[in-house]
Amino acid sequence: MPLGTHSTWLRRFTTAEPPRLRLVCLPHAGGSASFFHDWGHAFGDDVEVLAVRYPGRQERVGEEPWTSLEDLAGAITGELEPYLDTPLALFGHSMGATLAYEITLRLRERFSVAPELLMVSCRKAPHLLTPGTAAFDTDAELIEQVKELGGTDSALLDDEDLRELVLPAIRADFTAVAGYAARPGVPLPCPVVGYVGDGDRGVGAHEVAAWSDIAPHGFDLRVLPGGHFYLVDGREQLVGDIRARLAPQR
Repeated sequence: MPLGTHSTWLRRFTTAEPPRLRLVCLPHAGGSASFFHDWGHAFGDDVEVLAVRYPGRQERVGEEPWTSLEDLAGAITGELEPYLDTPLALFGHSMGATLAYEITLRLRERFSVAPELLMVSCRKAPHLLTPGTAAFDTDAELIEQVKELGGTDSALLDDEDLRELVLPAIRADFTAVAGYAARPGVPLPCPVVGYVGDGDRGVGAHEVAAWSDIAPHGFDLRVLPGGHFYLVDGREQLVGDIRARLAPQR
C-alpha cells in the first residue's frame, strides 16, 4: 500500500519503513483523534498508529455527527480495508471499546480477518450492556455528565465559543451509546485485554473482566490507578503495557 493512502476517517502516524503491525485507536464519546496524538510514535519504529476521526469534530467539524455505533463501526471497518495488508491491533476507550468490538466482528464477517489483539478500556462487556435513553434534557445536564467523567475534553466546555462547536458531537455520541444494542455471546476471534481505572465510578473491574466470557483465545485484565480517564495521568504505564504486548514474540 502506498504511503500516501489517505482517509478522512483515519489520522495516520506513518513509520519510516513498512510497519510490522498497525494499532487502530478509537476515542471515547465526545473525543477525537487528537486524544491519541502522543501515542503516534510510542510503540516502536515498526508499529503504525491509526487514530480514528469521528464525524462532527476537528477536521470534520462541518459534518453532521452520527448517532449509531453500528453505522460508525460499519464505516470504519470499510475504511480499514486498504490497511489489511498488515496485521492489526485495536484499542478503544469507553465508547471506543464498543466500536472496537463491533469492528472486530465486522473484520471477520466481511474480510475474514482477525486482529492480533483487541484492547478495551473502561467499558462493560457487551453482554452486560442494555439499550437505554440518553439521560439528559438540557445542555447543562450534558455538560455536567461530561465533567463528572473528566478527561482533557471536558476543559473545552469552559469556553463558551468552543462549547458550541463540541456539544453537538458529544450529544450525538451519548445518544449513540445509549441506543446501542449489543450482540451478546459472540465469541471474539482474537485475544482480549481489558483495562480499567481502580477509581472509575461508572465501570467496575468485574464488569470489564466479563469480557473473558467472549474471549476464547485468551483474556487479561489490568487495573490501573485512576478514574475513568486513568489513561491521561497514567499514560506512561498504559503505553508501556501496550508496547510490551505489541512487541514481537520471541
